[in-house]
Amino acid sequence: MASLKDLRTRIASVKATQKITKAMQMVAAAKLRRAQTAVEAARPYAARMSGLISQVASSMGASPDAPKLLTGTGHDDRHLLVICTAERGLCGGFNSSIARLAREHITKLQVQGKDVKILFVGRKGYEAMKRQYEDLIVDVEELRVRNISFENAEALGQKVISLYNSGMYDVVTVFYSQFKSVISQIPTAKRIIPADVSAVSASAGDALYEYEPSEEELLSTLLPQNISVQIFQALLENAASEQGARMSSMDNATRNAGDMIKGLTLTYNRARQAMITKELIEIISGAEAL
Repeated sequence: MASLKDLRTRIASVKATQKITKAMQMVAAAKLRRAQTAVEAARPYAARMSGLISQVASSMGASPDAPKLLTGTGHDDRHLLVICTAERGLCGGFNSSIARLAREHITKLQVQGKDVKILFVGRKGYEAMKRQYEDLIVDVEELRVRNISFENAEALGQKVISLYNSGMYDVVTVFYSQFKSVISQIPTAKRIIPADVSAVSASAGDALYEYEPSEEELLSTLLPQNISVQIFQALLENAASEQGARMSSMDNATRNAGDMIKGLTLTYNRARQAMITKELIEIISGAEAL
């Protein structure tokens, strides 16, 4: 059995840890408010951008002049997976859930005989998967910034487009965690190249539009912009999901620390009481011997 000194040291250590987890929970809560506001503001713009591209693409039909970012290369053999995770841990299962979804997707593609490469955005995804997929990794992008800006997503989008235009890949899919609430984040895989044009609403599909300049010119500008927008939305969703997961995780850690302190304090009091009782018995026995 541990001595009273060891128990006091352990209780002090757990209390110090509890203060840290409580502080991290409060910081995550403050960051979550900003991140949630940003992602809620970005969602309508990203959805409207996708809808506009779908609408313009539907009016083109199967035009041979359509950009490759819309129609694809005509093949489905080479895949680039852009896996977005956090730069830091202590956020529950946030990083591992995205990595798990990516592993399942990689396994599925490899069974089909596809060539798969990985571009990591965030160190935690790289650290979780580098041992298993080291030969598939193209690059690792770090985003050590306080707030995600569109410039970060635009630089990443230009890099992805450059790799695609060089003929290295046929399909590009981005992996991230969609923010629902503090306790609910959904790992998501979204194809960004070629563009998904299945989001045309019935009202938009029935309407007739004339475009000036032509649909081809519009798409040549909109499609690269849309890739950056979709990546930006994925990064914002990730930022909110990360803070929500960290807030929930640190709350659980704080509660667990409190339970551990109660248990250790009870053990300490019992041991102290037993020691006092033993000393009293020894004193009484000594007195009776006299």
